[in-house]
Amino acid sequence: MRSLRAVKLLHTVIWAFFVACILAIPFFTARSHFRLALLFVAVVGLEVAVLLLNGMTCPLTKVAARFTSDRRANFDIYLPIWVARNNKTIFGALYVMAILFLVVRWLASP
Repeated sequence: MRSLRAVKLLHTVIWAFFVACILAIPFFTARSHFRLALLFVAVVGLEVAVLLLNGMTCPLTKVAARFTSDRRANFDIYLPIWVARNNKTIFGALYVMAILFLVVRWLASP
């Protein structure tokens, strides 16, 4: 049980880091700090690549699965079940919208 808690905590911290990166994109874009916004696009892009290489599953999910038979959407992370269930949809949409906002603002900048 201790190992599962450690994996869940690590997974939650990493998840929060990537959410912060996604939210940083429009924040820096709105302030015309396009290079910083691009940096965060690239950081999240690396996470997307990891997910794609792992069948759209976080590698930590597989690690957590070794410690429990529970397979609810949030068995591997400290998130409300509805967030865990809709995580990729919610934050994928925010990521795409943030990139679109960056592109539009960058192209419109002098």
